[in-house]
Amino acid sequence: MKVVYVSTLSRGGPVSHLRLLAPSVARAGADVHVVCGDPAVGAGFAELGLEVSVVPARHKLDAAAVGRFWPVLRAADLVHTHDRRAGLLARTTGRMRGASVVHTYHGLPEEIAVQLGRPALRSAPGTSSARRFWLLHGYLRIEAALARLGTVVSPSRAMAAFLARHGIPPERIHVLPNAIDMRRSAPGPARTPLVVGTAANLEYWKGLDTLLTALGRVGHAMRLEVFGEGSDRGKLERQASELGLDARFHGAVSDVRDRLVDLDVFVLPSRAENFPISVLEALAAALPVVATRVGGIPEMIEDGETGLLVEPDDAGALAAALDRLAGDEEERRRLGRAGAERARTAFDADEAGRRMLALYEGLCASSR
Repeated sequence: MKVVYVSTLSRGGPVSHLRLLAPSVARAGADVHVVCGDPAVGAGFAELGLEVSVVPARHKLDAAAVGRFWPVLRAADLVHTHDRRAGLLARTTGRMRGASVVHTYHGLPEEIAVQLGRPALRSAPGTSSARRFWLLHGYLRIEAALARLGTVVSPSRAMAAFLARHGIPPERIHVLPNAIDMRRSAPGPARTPLVVGTAANLEYWKGLDTLLTALGRVGHAMRLEVFGEGSDRGKLERQASELGLDARFHGAVSDVRDRLVDLDVFVLPSRAENFPISVLEALAAALPVVATRVGGIPEMIEDGETGLLVEPDDAGALAAALDRLAGDEEERRRLGRAGAERARTAFDADEAGRRMLALYEGLCASSR
């Protein structure tokens, strides 16, 4: 079976996910070809031993990209897209080529992402009524129409429920969690002060402002390491300075997993999430995780057993959770070990590759 993956992104969770999924599907027996828009990203996939094509798609309405996708999708039995731009351009091209098509929803437009797992919220603050109307009644209707071209994969049940509520036929939605490979499963030595880290886009829905507020309230000395870039970076750096925090903003880095070895606790204070790769990476590294009870995160972490969960926007609860871990090294080790075991048994990359290939084979068989 010839499987062609398409991603037009240069970084982020979908790219990290695809770097695990594509090789695991190849190991499961498929002939895998990766199409990406960034030569540097393509080089990374080539280093994994995969066939790669670089096809630029400049924006969602780049009609010329359809012509560029046309030859590289020629022999595909199945085309699997991994971002909105690829889902619009390559999914339609793949269908015209006669391939079965699959699209994974890694996220939503930021303004409505806050609804994931929290349907009472309408949109992020500052979203105009016109923008909200377009996203809910324009964008999502287009996505529902595109979904009818093939099949949709949702990493979380929370995302699947959202999609079904907004017009995507439930019978076309398959929940297949993201996965991780186990590189390290032994906690490192304890440090003073406690080193807390996070990896996220520095945007409103990631809740970094709540984390900074929480760190201003903790009773133990802590240092914060922030990996990620975004429009809120300047505001967050000012907040950290005003609170007198020991916080280091590293910007976007390509080696987040390697940086985890220098942390004691991983925190993701998001207001909305699907099935974050960063949490999987922390679990696989045997780090204790503190995260918010939103979206697919409760599907990854059992509170008190494989990590700690708090409500979003609750700086007091987040501070209490961090103080609890800072004062109890054995608790940190217990949660880290349990989280690593959860990652090993529930989110193994090779098993995810086999499940995905089985889905592909079923779709292609039913289309004959």
